[in-house]
Amino acid sequence: MSTPIDSLQIGMHWFAERPGGLDRMFKALIESLPEQGVNVRGLVAGTPGVLESSGGLVHPFAQAQAGLGSRLWRARTHSSQLKRARMPDVIAAHFALYTAPTVGVFRGVPRVVHFHGPWASESGAEGRGSLSRAARHALERMVYRGGTRHIVLSEAFGRILHTEYGVREDRIRVVRGCVDVERFDTGLTRRQARERLDLPQDRPQIFCVRRLVSRMGLEDLIDAMFVVKQSVPDVLLTIAGKGPLEPLLQGRIIARGLERHVRLAGFVPDADLPLWYTAADITVVPTVALEGFGLTTIESLAAGTPVLVTPIGGLPEAVAPLSPDLVLPSTGFHALGSGMADALLGVRALPGAAACREYARTHFANPVVAAQVAHVYREAIDAF
Repeated sequence: MSTPIDSLQIGMHWFAERPGGLDRMFKALIESLPEQGVNVRGLVAGTPGVLESSGGLVHPFAQAQAGLGSRLWRARTHSSQLKRARMPDVIAAHFALYTAPTVGVFRGVPRVVHFHGPWASESGAEGRGSLSRAARHALERMVYRGGTRHIVLSEAFGRILHTEYGVREDRIRVVRGCVDVERFDTGLTRRQARERLDLPQDRPQIFCVRRLVSRMGLEDLIDAMFVVKQSVPDVLLTIAGKGPLEPLLQGRIIARGLERHVRLAGFVPDADLPLWYTAADITVVPTVALEGFGLTTIESLAAGTPVLVTPIGGLPEAVAPLSPDLVLPSTGFHALGSGMADALLGVRALPGAAACREYARTHFANPVVAAQVAHVYREAIDAF
């Protein structure tokens, strides 16, 4: 193995306190990079308990609910303290807002930007005003411009990083998302998983886990269930997640007469997610905009359950190599409904559980992805 290097990972939150896709990836790298010769220290917004729960590796600089000015100031002061303790060989920036205050603190240190998504554009899709979007975009450009190398989750996000933020293509590297395949491979049968979750055994079941916001395509998904139930009368869709659309989605379910066919499960604890994936016949990711990768896709595959995705962003890149039939022809309720019905009826040929698990293990297991990330870090150090 190459000579060990020290990294400082600047994240958003600690996954145990505020679970999200970025935070899950951050935690996975904190745990997996040391085996690849990359020592890690982390910096996030969180409670004092983060330091203990991360084994002393991740330092909280401020409470996540603290005022913005306080968070930014304390991110800078805490990064200075970590610098005095030990200068890192490379900075890994996962979140632009908390990376920005550290600019200038680590002069002479290469920075690798983990581009998890266009923060400004995502906030616009979720209802933020134009001034807020403009400020976020300017901050992102400043942080990304200083990157020595940039890691994106898909070719689709690489194009966004180049066209919208002006990052040179020769500095962009594609490294897919990662998953703890052992945790999602429960070893249970579908019947056993349903029994543990108290789900019906005699109904075809679809599972979807998403934040309840507009760009996730959940309105189309609910409408699509009216199509599915015509061919599969006993079908049941469970949508897990929280968000501002919850009352509107519940109203849509009632308005479409789908109370027997669609359930909103609310927040599902992370520990229960493998059971939900295992219990489903298929899962679905109905996103309509700004999906760079979709960790739920590989979580489902790691559990042995095929996943249908819309042809948005990096979703096709994640699953098409396993089977092109996992990619729907378009967004919209009709494509979703027809695709899900065909999958449940066996008209659309989907890979089996063993093929799904092996694909996830080969391409997206934490050690596989961590090795690729470590390679980019070393490349950045050598190029700086």
